[in-house]
Amino acid sequence: MHVYRKMTPSSTEGQDIQHNYYEEDTISLLDILLVLARNIKIIILIPTICCLVTIIYVQFFVKPVYVSTATFMSSGSEGSNSKMAGLASQIGISLPIDNTGLKWSYEEIIKSRTVAMSVLKYRFDTDEFGLQKELLQILTYGNNPKMVGIDTLIKYGISALPEMIKLRKTENSLYELKVAATEPRLATEIAEVVLNELDLYQREYNSQRTKETRKFIEERLLDTETELEYAEETLKEFRERNRNIFESPQLQLAQERLKRDVAVLISVFTTLKQQLETAKIEEVKESEYVVVLDTPNIPLYPSSPKKDLMVIIAGLIGIGFSIILSFIREFLQISNEEELEKISKAKSLILKGIIDFLPRRLTKTKLKIDKFR
Repeated sequence: MHVYRKMTPSSTEGQDIQHNYYEEDTISLLDILLVLARNIKIIILIPTICCLVTIIYVQFFVKPVYVSTATFMSSGSEGSNSKMAGLASQIGISLPIDNTGLKWSYEEIIKSRTVAMSVLKYRFDTDEFGLQKELLQILTYGNNPKMVGIDTLIKYGISALPEMIKLRKTENSLYELKVAATEPRLATEIAEVVLNELDLYQREYNSQRTKETRKFIEERLLDTETELEYAEETLKEFRERNRNIFESPQLQLAQERLKRDVAVLISVFTTLKQQLETAKIEEVKESEYVVVLDTPNIPLYPSSPKKDLMVIIAGLIGIGFSIILSFIREFLQISNEEELEKISKAKSLILKGIIDFLPRRLTKTKLKIDKFR
C-alpha cells in the first residue's frame, strides 16, 4: 500500500522567503545615506541658490520697516461738564451733557476719516522723497507724477494709514501706539502727529460740549431771571394790596407761597450764575487730555524684514526640496532600470518562444551553421 504525502516547504525555507521579502520591501538608514550621498551635489547646490536669491531679494528689493512706539493715557474720561451736570441736577435742572463715565475709543478715532485727513496733511522731511512732503504724497504717488485726482489719492491715503498705525490697550488701562514707516525719523514724527491729533480731537470735542453747555446755561439764566423778576413783582403787588394780613390765614398762606416761589427762583438763579462762570473758565482753560508717558522713540534697527531669519528659512526650504528631489530622482532611476530589465527579459522570452516553435531540424541546422561560423 502506497501512501502519498503532500510535500510542504519546511519552516526554514518559509523563514528565508519571509526574510528576503522583508529585506526587499524595507529601506534602511544606510539606503537613505546612500541616496543622499549619490545626490550630494543637488543637496548642496539648491539650498545655496535659495540662500543667495533670498539675500539679494532682502538686500536690494525689500524696503526696511521701522516701528516707533509710544505709551499714553487719557485724562478726559470725566470732565468738568459732568460735575456741572451733577450740581445742576441737585436743583432739578437737566443740562444737555452726559460725560459721566465717557470712555474714549481711540482705536475708532484713529480709523475715523476726520483724523486721517488731518494726519495726511502734515509735511515731513524724508531721505527718499525729499523735504517737506505731505504724508498723502508719501503714502500714494511718492516722487511719481499724479495719475489720479485728489479725491482718489485721499481715498488711497485713508486706506493706507490704518495699516501703518496700530493701537493696543494694555492691562493697566494704558494705550500703546505703534507707527511703522520706511525711515526711523519718519516713524517717530508720524507717531508724534498722531498723539497730537488725538489730543486735539478730544480737546475740540470737549470745547464744543462746553460751548453748548455755556449757551444753554445763558439761555436758562435769562429765563430764570425773567421768572424771578415776575415772582418778585407779584409778591410786591400782593403786599401792597394786603397790608394787614395777620388777621387772615388765607392771605398769610398765599404770601408764603409767593415767598417760596421767589426763594426757589433765587436759588436756581444763583446756581446757574455760578455754573455760567465755571463754564466760561472751562472754555478758556487749556487741558491736557492725552497724557504721554513714553514719548515716541527713534528705532535703531528695522523691525522687518528679518534678514537672518528669512535666509535661514530659505536654506531649510532648499534642503528639504533637494532631499525630496533626490529621492524622486532615485526612484525614477530605479524604475528605469527595472523597466529595462523587464524589456530585456521579455525579448529573451520572445526569442526562446520563437526558437521552440520552429521545427527541430531547422533549429539543429541553424545551430550547426552558427557553430561553423
